[in-house]
Amino acid sequence: MPGLWGVAPAPPAVQTTGVMPSQHTSSSLSGAETRAVLRHLAATLAYRAAKVLRDVPSGFEAATFGPSTRRPVQIVAHMADLMTWALTLARGESIWTAAGSDNWDVEVRRFFDGLAAVDRELSSEGAFTGSVEKLIQGPLADALTHVGQLAMLRGMTGAPIRPESYARADIAPGRVGLEQAPPVREFDGDASAPAPRSRD
Repeated sequence: MPGLWGVAPAPPAVQTTGVMPSQHTSSSLSGAETRAVLRHLAATLAYRAAKVLRDVPSGFEAATFGPSTRRPVQIVAHMADLMTWALTLARGESIWTAAGSDNWDVEVRRFFDGLAAVDRELSSEGAFTGSVEKLIQGPLADALTHVGQLAMLRGMTGAPIRPESYARADIAPGRVGLEQAPPVREFDGDASAPAPRSRD
C-alpha cells in the first residue's frame, strides 16, 4: 500500500461482523494469566500513546504529509476504531465499525475510552473466550504501530518526543488513560547510534 509506513487514506465507513473460529481461541490458557498479559499490553499501549498524544503542537492534528498518508487526527480516529474492534475480539466476535471524525480532542478521548472498555472486559472474571492471538496481532499491534507513526510525524514537524527506557517505565494494568506516571529514565540522542571512537 502507498504512503508513509504503508498507510493509505481511511476507507469509507463500513461495518463487518463475524464470529471468530473456535480453533483460533486460547481457551487452553489460564484465564487469569491470559487476562493479566493482555491487560499489561493494553497498559503499555496507553503509556506509549499518551506520551505521543500529549502536548502536540498547534495545527499538528491537521498537518499533511502527502496525498497517500493519513493526517494525524485520522490516525488517532483509526486507533479509536481499532479499540472498538478489540472489544469485540475480546468477546469472541469480530465487528469492525469506522466511526472517526476530524476533531482531535474527540478522537483522543474516544481512543482512551475504547482502550478502557477493553481493559474492563479483560479484568472480568472467568475463562477468556476471545482470541489472544487476534487481539495481539490485530488491533493492539496495529495501534502500537500507529503510535510509532505519530511519534515520527511529530519529529517531522519539529516537536519530537524524548526517548526513554520503556522497560523501566512505571506501567500498571488498569492505568489506561491519558494521565500516566512520569518517565523513569528519559535521555537525549539515539540509543542505537554507534559510540564515537576514542582518539587515544
